[in-house]
Amino acid sequence: MTAAAPAPLPVIVVMGVSGSGKSTVGGLLAERLGVPYAEADDFHPAANIAKMAAGHPLDDTDRAPWLDAIAAWIAERGDRGGVVSCSALRRRYRDRLRADAPGLFFLHLDGSPELIASRLAARMQHFMPSGLLASQFEALEPLEADEAGAVIPITGGPQQITERALAALPCRSGSGSD
Repeated sequence: MTAAAPAPLPVIVVMGVSGSGKSTVGGLLAERLGVPYAEADDFHPAANIAKMAAGHPLDDTDRAPWLDAIAAWIAERGDRGGVVSCSALRRRYRDRLRADAPGLFFLHLDGSPELIASRLAARMQHFMPSGLLASQFEALEPLEADEAGAVIPITGGPQQITERALAALPCRSGSGSD
């Protein structure tokens, strides 16, 4: 009997508000899966970073080119897998990311505003001020039943959160390819 080939690994979006651990968990998850990792902040135009650093939330016009750049990275991954961090707070943003990648899988890192605020307060060298956290929670639209994904509690350390994320994936593989 021949072993069945493993199912292709989907591209995974690690989503949530600022300070939820997207970059840390996303990097660890990609490492564990053996796939490339992309940091959504790297896709922002300089004007977006300056706006957020000044304490102003982005609007949908600001987000459009950023989401399009992330969606292009996702589409390039095909069925080879990959992990990208992206706040993806609203359903319409997730729909935009999934437009050319229907197999996209979202991992929503979820925690209380108090926990995330404490993490933001301890974070150094990031352009996102903690004053914008409330606007992110206001904008957050949880995953809906028809969206492929899972909610991952962010209690515990990065390794524990990553283990929960791995367990939630629809197909697990320790060896991805690029």
